[in-house]
Amino acid sequence: MNFFVKKRVSKNCKAEARRSAPIGLTAALWLGLVAAAPVRAEGVDPSAPADAPVTVTTSAELIQTKIVNGHEILKLLPADRLVGGDLVIYTLEVRNLGTVGVDGYAFTSPIPQHMSYVADSAVAPGAEVRYSVDGGRSFDTPENLMVHGPDGKQRPAVAADYTHIRWLLKNRLKAGSMTLARFRATVIE
Repeated sequence: MNFFVKKRVSKNCKAEARRSAPIGLTAALWLGLVAAAPVRAEGVDPSAPADAPVTVTTSAELIQTKIVNGHEILKLLPADRLVGGDLVIYTLEVRNLGTVGVDGYAFTSPIPQHMSYVADSAVAPGAEVRYSVDGGRSFDTPENLMVHGPDGKQRPAVAADYTHIRWLLKNRLKAGSMTLARFRATVIE
């Protein structure tokens, strides 16, 4: 994991503040934009403390592909210098630093500006994944997402239309435990 591009974000961090960072395809871009803001999900156990100490840290790594002796070799490198078409993997580390478990925990990550989400790449063990096409205001499954095309007519959303990803943990996040979520995106040329 590339700790150089990690950033810890509190629950109170506004998505707009993360999305308004200066644009540049360097580590500064990832520090400003690749942040996950945890949110309380519907159906969360009301007895769980509202300020449960769950942290989400995000790292970004460049996926380099080489062919050696007819075999494809993948290598993860720091995502500090990117060019159009580069493939980046984002890893979100979700930790419960508290002394009690948390049920129904949801967390969200924006897809950084100048990046295009790779379809079906968002994963996390025991989690439901939802997407947003409206800047993180609403989330749904891919088959239910619609956007307005250039002609003004509604059309089904495609992965490139997604602005945010939300994971909802179906299992309890036990005290002192950690889970990972990942997604891939390419640099828009």
